[in-house]
Formats: sequence, C-alpha cells, structure tokens
Amino acid sequence: MTGAAGPGGTSPEHAVGRYLEPMRRAIRAGLARLPAPLAEFILFGLKQAWACLFAAIMLTLLIGTKLVWDPAWPIQRYDALFVAALVVQVAMLAFRMESVDELKVILVYHVVGTIMEIFKTRMGSWSYPEAALIRIEGVPLFTGFMYGCVGSYMARAIRIFDMRFTHYPPLWATALLAAAIYANFFAHHFFVDLRWVLFAWTFLLFWRVRIYFTTDRRPLWMPLLVAAFLTACFLWIAENVGTITGTWLYPGQHGAWKPVSFSKLGSWYLLLVISFVLVTLVNRPVPPDAVARV
Repeated sequence: MTGAAGPGGTSPEHAVGRYLEPMRRAIRAGLARLPAPLAEFILFGLKQAWACLFAAIMLTLLIGTKLVWDPAWPIQRYDALFVAALVVQVAMLAFRMESVDELKVILVYHVVGTIMEIFKTRMGSWSYPEAALIRIEGVPLFTGFMYGCVGSYMARAIRIFDMRFTHYPPLWATALLAAAIYANFFAHHFFVDLRWVLFAWTFLLFWRVRIYFTTDRRPLWMPLLVAAFLTACFLWIAENVGTITGTWLYPGQHGAWKPVSFSKLGSWYLLLVISFVLVTLVNRPVPPDAVARV
C-alpha cells in the first residue's frame, strides 16, 4: 500500500455513505492524537470490515447455527441459512447498503455460482452432508448467497473506497478471460487443467493495473494482482470456517476435519477474477482524476 502522488499530495474529502460517513468522522476525531499512518491503517481496517458486512453476517450464521442447531427441529439448518441470507439481502437493499444495479450483478453471481456448485458436487469435488428442502440437485440454495457475498464485498469496496484504476484493460478482454476461467472450472475434469495458463493470462492482462483508493483523505494505491491475492487468502480462511462447521466438506474431511488445501488459494484467485469482471458490468472501472498516472 503506497501513497499516491497527486496534486498537493491529497484528494478531496471522500464521503462514504449515510451509515459509514458519520462513523468515519467520529473515528477520525477520536484517532486525531494517533500518528497519521496508524490512524489511516485503523480506518482502512474498519472500512474493509464494513465492505465485508454481508460475508461477516453469513460466517456468523454458519458458526452460530452449527453451535445451536438441533437436527430434530422442524426446519433444517441449510433451509434456515437460506431464509436468513434472503432476509439479510433484502435488508441491505431496503437500507440502501446496496444499490439495485449491484443487486443485479450479485444475482447473476448467484446463478453462476449455483450452476458450478451443482456440477462440482456431482463430480465429487465437495459435498453438503446435511438435509435440506430448499435445494437443487443436492445443492442447498443458501450456497448462492455465499458466492453473492464475494460480489457484495467487491461492489461495496469499490464504492466505499472510491476505487480508481490505471491501465485497466478493455471490457471485452476481461470478459474473455473470465469466460475462459469459468469454462476451465468445468473442463479440467475431462481435459487438461489450464489454470497455470490462466494465471499467466491474468498477469499479462492486469500486471500494470493499479487500484487507487481513498481511506480518509489521501489517495493510496495497490497493484490489482496483489489485492486479488490478499482477498483470496481471506476467502481461504472463510472456507476453512465453512468446513470446520461441517457446512460443506471436501473429500478427506468426512472422518476428521483438516485445513482446506492451499491449492484452493489458486481457485479462489481465479474465481475472484470472474467476480470482479461481473462487478465491472455495473461499476465500470474509471481512471483516477486526482492522482498522477504512471
């Protein structure tokens, strides 16, 4: 994370919405005595947490239901997760924490994710060990919300941090890459796995792209590929929460739990590329207007 070189070294004050903006101002006032870099870092973490709101709620639901659920109850745990996730999604829209356009992209991601879930469970990549009424082909439909969490985080982070992008490739090029990645998630079960080719493709397409973002007042930047890798690491941690609660299981985890393979980091990294391309259908990447281009 590096300071951006802009006119005067600062950017206009960045408002972040009806709920977070009052908190940002109060927190900034409370952190006024701290060194500026430390205060900025704390605000960065708080804004990231706010962007992760949907995902944090879903992880809390996974843990909470695992701890208290009784299989004898009249509603299955997976079905309760679906209803709870639906309520959360409606509430976020009602309270304008997400826009209608953002919701459309998240719904597309629901469909894309559910189709892949149906295929992957058929191929034995992972399984859902509990019963459910609200399911398609053995896949409980709350899983679509788990994919939606990723789209929600990206859409909210772009808006909350006022993200701008340098050297961003044209939409057709990113769409072609995303389609190839999605196809490989299916095709590698029957043909050669091209993920290393896809990793190289993402590097060639995005290696020059910088994300300029505003935590408080001063624009900072990070390479897009670094941001994607760090996000994949957090998703790997979240996936471990999903498996340790028994919500879904990989082969080899049915007898006794063990951490999810680090190889899944690569899968999440590639899936994030698909997610980001879907989000850019609504939030088209725009160049920075208050920072120097490289």
